[in-house]
Amino acid sequence: MSSTQQLSITLPSEMVAMVRAKVASGEYANDSEVILDGLEFLRERERGFEHWLRTKAELSLADPRPGVAHAEVMAEMDALIDDIEAEQRN
Repeated sequence: MSSTQQLSITLPSEMVAMVRAKVASGEYANDSEVILDGLEFLRERERGFEHWLRTKAELSLADPRPGVAHAEVMAEMDALIDDIEAEQRN
């Protein structure tokens, strides 16, 4: 990570206890590393969903009628993913 910014967050007590237990166990050096790992996990989960959407759901969205190009289906998939990502950012 080339640049960092400080961020103040509020967590439920049980989550704070979890973060502190991870640090106390030596698994992580500090609270920030625990949170960063959690965010990386979230990022990977979202990537996994996008991969599933592109590879598995593509078949269900394909129009079985002749003349519907694969590129058109993929463009619709890209638009759907863009909409999902925009919702997640808001």
